[in-house]
Amino acid sequence: MIKPFALKNGDRVAIVSLSRGILGEETCAHQLELGEKRLESLGLKPVFMPNALKGLDYLSDHPEARAQDLKDAFQDPTIKGIIAAIGGDDTYRLLPYLLEDENFITNVQENPKLFTGFSDTTINHLMFYKLGMVSFYGPSFITDIAELANGLLPYTKEFLQDYLEGYEQREIRSSKLWYEERTDFSKQALGQDRMQHDETHGYEVLQGTGIVSGPLLGGCVESLYDILVGELYPDEAEICKKYQLFPSLNEWEGKIVFLETSEEKPAPDILKKMLETLKETGIFSVVNGLIIGKPQDEVYYEEYKTIYSEVIDDVELPILYNVNFGHAYPRCALPYGTKATIDLDEKMIFIDESPFQTVE
Repeated sequence: MIKPFALKNGDRVAIVSLSRGILGEETCAHQLELGEKRLESLGLKPVFMPNALKGLDYLSDHPEARAQDLKDAFQDPTIKGIIAAIGGDDTYRLLPYLLEDENFITNVQENPKLFTGFSDTTINHLMFYKLGMVSFYGPSFITDIAELANGLLPYTKEFLQDYLEGYEQREIRSSKLWYEERTDFSKQALGQDRMQHDETHGYEVLQGTGIVSGPLLGGCVESLYDILVGELYPDEAEICKKYQLFPSLNEWEGKIVFLETSEEKPAPDILKKMLETLKETGIFSVVNGLIIGKPQDEVYYEEYKTIYSEVIDDVELPILYNVNFGHAYPRCALPYGTKATIDLDEKMIFIDESPFQTVE
């Protein structure tokens, strides 16, 4: 895998709206301003790409504009990192504009850059994985950097700082706190803390013992399911198949797979259906282990545990549950294609190699 460089103080970072264009709506103006200040406080210089702020309707109608921002960010040598504004549900529509552009592919492979986001940004991550570049299933601009409380969530802040040179940590530990999703994102909510809870579960071993290792690969369950089935958009499965977005069975072999569910909080029977579809690809028979994200707001917490174990139906496959990534707050960052180790006896996760290039 081609690794990006860690960010340095003063680096310019691009904000891109690759799915929903909410960052350009007036109702999001206070989050845009707050997120900009937060990046500056981290020593970074935010750059809002030309189409990122054109709003929901325009970006819905113009996937090529969303793609252009990403292409321009990779083309610009002064931009060192790229942050997804938020997720959505139709990121797949960018694939023809990106994977049929040889200049974009060359830029990614010859000038890799830090890229972070989650949710339907899974599509972008799998694209970068296909192109051989390490990217990070981690914080995004609106959901994390523009957190409406008076400060960043401490756990999330640590992992944002991990993107900066000199801050890198290798252990992904369980957060001592978890936070509920907000119901009010308006300007009136500025300065209001999230409802927080003590973490009473920590990492849970659903099955397995000992130590397992492998490169990281995965994403949002709903996004992976839609790549295969195209239930939401009839052409999604066809387009993703054309560009071979879903990794081949050979690519899944030996991986540590991370899976998590979205803010839609799918009912247990829906999760079961999606996991069974993933199982039909054969991936659960070739991977080394699974890391499962904490369900948002702990909805269906116990039910999901049962579903994962029953569908996978292989007591030899290690499964670590309730990990802080994806849609639950706070969240860490998981680098695609980077070797990780799960110690099931100690309930610990380690990143075994730096996801960044070494500065010579």
